Amino acid sequence: MKNISVLGAGVMGHGIASVFALGGYQVTLHDVSAGALGRARKLIGEVFHTLADAGALEAHVTRSSLEGRITYTSDLATAAAYAELIVEAVTEDADIKRSLFSELDTCAPLTTLWASNTSSLNVFDLVPARRQAMCLIAHWYTPPYIVDLVDVVPGPATETEVVSTVKDLLENLGKKPIVLSKFISGYVANRLQAALNLEAFFLLDGGYATPEQIDEAVKSGLGLRMPLLGILRKADYSGLELIQQLLANKTYEPPQGLDRSHTLDKLIANGRTGVMAGEGFFDYHNRPAETLLRERDVKLLALQKFLRQLGGLE
Repeated sequence: MKNISVLGAGVMGHGIASVFALGGYQVTLHDVSAGALGRARKLIGEVFHTLADAGALEAHVTRSSLEGRITYTSDLATAAAYAELIVEAVTEDADIKRSLFSELDTCAPLTTLWASNTSSLNVFDLVPARRQAMCLIAHWYTPPYIVDLVDVVPGPATETEVVSTVKDLLENLGKKPIVLSKFISGYVANRLQAALNLEAFFLLDGGYATPEQIDEAVKSGLGLRMPLLGILRKADYSGLELIQQLLANKTYEPPQGLDRSHTLDKLIANGRTGVMAGEGFFDYHNRPAETLLRERDVKLLALQKFLRQLGGLE
């Protein structure tokens, strides 16, 4: 496999394209928006710059050679023509994905593998019948050029060889694919994260804790142990009898019926939508998003390097 196409040049699309370029593939990045493609080109340049500065690139690899592996197009037929693997990373809207898959069915070779980056949708209901055998979900996490986890989920008709091929490809890229037996919205990590988000919004809306306190509890408490222990190994270290007793005592009741947060609604209504807007739960003092992303990536790379050297608790 040599040619990869990524459809959607947003936050995930540009990052996934970067990973394949780092892996030596020729990548075509597609988006219907010329503005999105222009921004993606800039962000990809920043990604390679950050990785180079962090010493995360092989000695013989240059930024210019990496950037030269990626082409940009707003024409879907051009993106699909020679692709051996197509990664769909457009917005999480079922109608948009269905329309894209329908158009893609008219121009992609029948031998092309399809991999959707959907985080929550059962895309197998949206994919044309004749493409089902060659289609699966490969869900990445941001930033994909640093975070190793990728969820791989076959559909009811996905060929076993397709799953093996994609899993091997991801492992060769240095990723950690988790192959699920069947689809469930959110997979593993996102479902756990969703539960944390619900609790965080419950604490915020109820006035129990501030954003600073919630994040500090995660970083100084949960976050210190999770890279080494995960969740279930941590239970082993705590003692399973204790975990059993906590369940029996019903010491925790999850938030019920929470489908919105007034704290979140207020922030969004005021245009505080996160790093890209310069403000969210926290004020980033008008610092450029590219600078903030770069600082995050540099620290994540340093942490990842340390954790890999340290190893887990087996």
